[in-house]
Amino acid sequence: MIGRGIGYGIALAAGAIMLGGAAPGQEYEQEGTALPGWMAGDWCTAGPADNRTCEHWSRPAGGMMLGASHELRQGSTRSFEYMRIVMENGVPVFSAQLNGRPPTAFKGAADGAGIRFVNEGHDYPQQVRYWREGDELVAEIALKDGTKPNRWRFVRQPR
Repeated sequence: MIGRGIGYGIALAAGAIMLGGAAPGQEYEQEGTALPGWMAGDWCTAGPADNRTCEHWSRPAGGMMLGASHELRQGSTRSFEYMRIVMENGVPVFSAQLNGRPPTAFKGAADGAGIRFVNEGHDYPQQVRYWREGDELVAEIALKDGTKPNRWRFVRQPR
């Protein structure tokens, strides 16, 4: 998700299956943590399997969530990304490592119905946001002021 690919990487970061019947936004909440357990699961954008972005996010465990993203275009990998969210001094920190580059960290906070991570010193993106809209996971990267947005809408994938 760093640079142009950070958003593409957002897509692959989805993880474990959510519990059926749990209210959206409350699945996999780990007691006493600010980690966004509602992101856990396997998520892909709409479209054919050889032309979409997918994310996998693990459930919160041990003070961390792990994510991975994979973007395919015409059956070829366009980008991949490894991600993690950890708690540092009570603040969630999102780190993204696009295409094997060194990781870039973004400090987070709750943002309405989701979570927003910011790194003003990074060229692009300066913010990464995730939120739920019904059964969809939405991810967006942009400059800190919200300009130059790129957005991905993911639907949960069966395991």
